[in-house]
Amino acid sequence: MHWPDIIVENLGPHLLTVGGFLLAVFLLARVLSERRAPANTFAWLLLIVLVPYVGVPLYLIFGGRKLRRLLARKSRLLPTLPGPVVSPAACANSPVAHTIVSAGAAPPVAGNSVRLLTTGEDTFAALEAQIRGARHTIHIMTFILGRDDTGRRLVALLAERAREGVKVRLLLDAVGCLFSSHGFTQPLRAAGGEVGRFMPVLLFTSRGSANLRLHRKIAVFDHRTAIVGGHNLAREYMGPEPFARRFQDFGAVIEGPAAALLNEVFIADWCFVTNQDPARLQADTPPLVVELRGPSELQVVASGPDVPGDPLYEGVVAMIQEAEQSVWIVTPYFLPDEVLLRSLIVKARAGRDVTIIVPARSNHPITDLARRDALRQLRRAGARVLLFGPGMMHSKGIMVDGRVGLLGSANFDPRSLFVNFEIGVFLHSPADVAAMRVWAEGLARHSREPGPARNSRFQPLINLAEEISRLFAPFL
Repeated sequence: MHWPDIIVENLGPHLLTVGGFLLAVFLLARVLSERRAPANTFAWLLLIVLVPYVGVPLYLIFGGRKLRRLLARKSRLLPTLPGPVVSPAACANSPVAHTIVSAGAAPPVAGNSVRLLTTGEDTFAALEAQIRGARHTIHIMTFILGRDDTGRRLVALLAERAREGVKVRLLLDAVGCLFSSHGFTQPLRAAGGEVGRFMPVLLFTSRGSANLRLHRKIAVFDHRTAIVGGHNLAREYMGPEPFARRFQDFGAVIEGPAAALLNEVFIADWCFVTNQDPARLQADTPPLVVELRGPSELQVVASGPDVPGDPLYEGVVAMIQEAEQSVWIVTPYFLPDEVLLRSLIVKARAGRDVTIIVPARSNHPITDLARRDALRQLRRAGARVLLFGPGMMHSKGIMVDGRVGLLGSANFDPRSLFVNFEIGVFLHSPADVAAMRVWAEGLARHSREPGPARNSRFQPLINLAEEISRLFAPFL
């Protein structure tokens, strides 16, 4: 045997071990330097230290939370509007609005109208009406486009409008729309519409692209009217006719300056995907005229790897900590970090009305296991936990004191608040928050409180499954 072969045979495994150790140390330092929730940091540290052959590759694929190059490319497209529509009173009178602006988001804007969408049939009807009525542009982004009757009908309608000369752009998440972003949308492309795929997961793509998903659901028409919320474009979420297995979801039709801000978010995402010049998109429509359409003060907040800081998360924290009377949270997945959970527990112990509405059974059983300990702690502190059912509830909403509300695409979990590309709209007008509260009380009437805990011979296994689920909650 030659000397080079002997060296490789004897030193090769050791070099791999040393190299793996150095890489693990580097990743540990990186995890500790990133601004993460403590539970998220702990979970990654535990995985990298205890199971490095699993943890290191997983972090390289899924670990990135903020992408510096993405921030640099998109920061110039943060949503802004001319000063006259900005609402300085909302910032001055609301610590929540002030916190969000201080965290880097846009201030509230006045002159909007808001109409809540509380059923999948109403949402589809509103979407279809806006698509048919658009004169210049239709901009839609979604996490899921279903290969079903709802998806086919929407693609056909968008293709029809594209043939009529309306500029149609459809932005789809490459993972959520894995089977519907190519041939399924070809009729739209053939009609002159454009379809973008957000961060495809391919070999040798940028680190973190497999983990960083476009979860925003925004539709904007002529830069003046927007539909935003939790609905995906699939039969489970919306459709022209009732569907037995349709999720209970929530959103809103917004007219006014806030719709123009939502369009700016779309343009930022679209230009990132297609490398198009924003000026080219603006040329598709007449010059933007900001129209005042109602009394509502709204604050549009984008969140994700393309946004410096975490304004959506800090806004949620501020909402809870500023509550003087009540905190109502509606969410399909309840996985609060330590800050959010402790804030809710303190409010409940102080006698505030803390109400959490979650589905009795969600479409992700592991998240149902992971949420159990947090819900138990809240109930012991005096909070009310309500289980919606039968059926899946996919709605997202937060209401505090009748003063401020939040709707949008984000769930109450680490993935939505720290990882995904999300969109939130804070409502700063009491009438809008009151309308949200009426909607939430309707959900409460179709919910029940959890029954007493039952002992089971399988309880040790259930407890173990719950602990494992909690450990992996930051990855869910």
